[in-house]
Amino acid sequence: MSLLLNTLATLTPLLAEGGEIANETAPAVQNLPFFEHKALIYAAAFTSIGFAAIGSAYGCGSAACAAMGAWKKCYAQNKPAPFQLLIFAGAPLSQTIYGMIVMFIVMGGAADQLMASNAGNWVVYSLVGILAGIAMGVSALWQGISAAAACDAFAETGKGFANQLMALGIVETVAIFVLAFSIVLLNSF
Repeated sequence: MSLLLNTLATLTPLLAEGGEIANETAPAVQNLPFFEHKALIYAAAFTSIGFAAIGSAYGCGSAACAAMGAWKKCYAQNKPAPFQLLIFAGAPLSQTIYGMIVMFIVMGGAADQLMASNAGNWVVYSLVGILAGIAMGVSALWQGISAAAACDAFAETGKGFANQLMALGIVETVAIFVLAFSIVLLNSF
């Protein structure tokens, strides 16, 4: 708890200073031409799928390496290699789809906002795209690490597939929450 309070005490002056800087630069940002607003929003929209895909690639890579190692152990012991390990290896891919959904929502909603001449709204769309992508990517990364452990455990014992899949679902829930909250936030803006 004290770590949290110390962190907040450290960040409060920085956030206040950032707010002052934002107020000073707001007129300059609002004077950006329409195409620059649109370019910034589209760049941020793509970061939602970009960061999510980076996490998915890392997560799938980790889980796939573990699956291959587990299959090798099975073959070396003349045991059947479980096909279910492919499900574990592919589990982190869904976060890329969630990132794509956020990308389309950011692009569509931002286009409506730009048409309404709300020049400063691009910042909200940009932050949602970037932060949602990072959160989904981290979820995919950890899901892949968890899936790697599941590959090892299931190949060795042949048991617990449903339990391991449910544990991976818990990690994925973070990305689902980010997707849902992004949709709610952008639709209420």
